[in-house]
Amino acid sequence: MVQENLFAMTILTFLAMYRIPTALFLAAALLISSATFAQNSRQFTQQEVYEKMTQKRNPYNLPIIDNVESYNALVREKRKNRLVDLEKYIPGIRLDIRYATPNNFTGTQVYTMPKAYLVKEAAKALRKAQRELRKEGLGFVIYDAYRPYAATFYFREVYHDTTFVASPTTGSIHNRGCAVDLALVHIKTGEYLVMPTEFDNFTEKASADYPDITAEQLANREKLRGVMEKHGFIINSDEWWHYNLKDNKRFPLLDISFEELQNL
Repeated sequence: MVQENLFAMTILTFLAMYRIPTALFLAAALLISSATFAQNSRQFTQQEVYEKMTQKRNPYNLPIIDNVESYNALVREKRKNRLVDLEKYIPGIRLDIRYATPNNFTGTQVYTMPKAYLVKEAAKALRKAQRELRKEGLGFVIYDAYRPYAATFYFREVYHDTTFVASPTTGSIHNRGCAVDLALVHIKTGEYLVMPTEFDNFTEKASADYPDITAEQLANREKLRGVMEKHGFIINSDEWWHYNLKDNKRFPLLDISFEELQNL
């Protein structure tokens, strides 16, 4: 993989020196991106993934709430810590939970249930944003929201770059129920609005301010950003789809499975 990456770098340098057409330049850049991902990634079987997701691993001794009893006590102490089911809380919201399918960067099904949860404060803000979008015939489609810490730990085992994958040494804002990955959709047709990239595209083009995109992609990306920032979210600069609730460190890291949440 290292040799492949060096070869791609050599091609890119050559194209830049001799002013080769942009299309070839971008093709070489894509080759570098693919080689880098392959070099930094590792594949697991579906059975291995299931085993990893059912383990309560915390080798870094983080203050993680990882059992139902502790979670219930947390919610009794402060209701703001309760995770809310977005399908039930936000009318008309659509789910496209990629980690509940193999259609994600790991190539495996990570979640056993296609569910989306956020803490009440984030869910309430998202509901207000959805109401505003509905006036234009638009709505949100959710790719991911609350993510158990077990998934964050697994993601790092699959892909060793923390630009796009949170480090398990600190945990993810998704683990706090304060981050959401989403896009825009036409309510009547279910058609997704065109964005600069697909979800979980680990390239520079996925960044929040990447300039070399079409006018339609730019308008849609900015529409999403405008409504999310208006309602209290902050964009992740590397991922146009990723938004975090402001002041999210107030909420604890969680490793409660979707099955456990469903049964509460």
